[in-house]
Amino acid sequence: MTAPHAPRTIAVLGLGRMGEAIAARLTGQGRDVVGWTRSGRTSGTVEVVPDPGTAVAKADLVFLSLFDGPACLQVLGDIHDSLRTDAVVVNTSTVAPAEAAGFARQVGRSYVHAPVIGSVPAVAGGTLRILAAAEQDTLDGVRPVLESLGTVRRVDDASTAAALKLVANGSLAGALLALRDSLRQGDALGLPRTQVLDVLELGQLGGLVARKRPFLTGERAPHTADFTVGALAKDMALLADASTTPLRSAGALAGPAADPAADVAVAAVPTGEVDVEGDVEGAVLDPLRAYVRGHATGDPGHFRDAFLPTAHIEGVRDGAFVSWGLDEYCALFRGRPAADEATRTRRIDAVEVHGSVATATMTLRHGADRFTDVFLLVAAEDGWRIANKAYHRHVGRSSGHR
Repeated sequence: MTAPHAPRTIAVLGLGRMGEAIAARLTGQGRDVVGWTRSGRTSGTVEVVPDPGTAVAKADLVFLSLFDGPACLQVLGDIHDSLRTDAVVVNTSTVAPAEAAGFARQVGRSYVHAPVIGSVPAVAGGTLRILAAAEQDTLDGVRPVLESLGTVRRVDDASTAAALKLVANGSLAGALLALRDSLRQGDALGLPRTQVLDVLELGQLGGLVARKRPFLTGERAPHTADFTVGALAKDMALLADASTTPLRSAGALAGPAADPAADVAVAAVPTGEVDVEGDVEGAVLDPLRAYVRGHATGDPGHFRDAFLPTAHIEGVRDGAFVSWGLDEYCALFRGRPAADEATRTRRIDAVEVHGSVATATMTLRHGADRFTDVFLLVAAEDGWRIANKAYHRHVGRSSGHR
């Protein structure tokens, strides 16, 4: 067991963005640091050795800064026979709760699970927030090093620390999507991007906007990412799997054309999600707008433009479940607007594109009735079409064809 003294030699395994930043911070404080990276690339900060066993052979503190759980499992296996008996392993990697618990069992009392909140600038400034789970004496022994990186918050166990980190990253993903929605609405209203960002920086998204503004404006954006879209998408998939709770951000973080190595800020930029077929998001709106025209005019031809011939429209009508084929649905409309059309409203609430399929929701108000329509769309040979629609009627006094 490690005595409570400052470690003399530190190995950093994984010299990606965060690992390199950690190594640079520790080296800059005069600590003896050696590094290793799976990619084999060199470092301008620390001595890099060719294998992880050599890196840890003389180290009394070993940092893991790896991409995911499988990488951690492999590296822990590779260094098992080379670790000193008094060495402590500090794992800053973002992994699933079950994986973190397994690593704690594998290494034993000399393991600190320490995922961090913050990215490269926080490492450089010593302002990371570190969620540390370990035996008290183990944590006391490495606390001076951890506190040189940021503020340490002790957590009960490795699984909890990992879960809390995923939840924290989930809030980041949600904030990015909220920022994307705000920028998209600003674009739709014809507002200058810089003016929208100025106002958003005054509100709840202010810190995120301030940190990521160069990426959001496209002016003088840094060449390297602090935290990548691919890494955050990986974390959101872990969170969705561990919580078994639906998570919008897991699938909505990046469009099909997004570069996984790009900074997470690109997830907040409403670029139109362009692919080889053109403006995907705009094309998905076409059948939805045809559907709206069908309701506004009563002309069933618009529904035939909107839906696939095989589509079904389903919901509860007058207390009974109904499932109409397209011909049956079109027969409900008589080619003229409803008598109260002037008072009816329809709004597309959300569209999410997942490659060749998409989902959308719409709110329709017909008199005192309010309908929520949920659509499944597919990219057919002749463009995007609605494959199926389900609806829920929030009961009011009025009635109408759905």
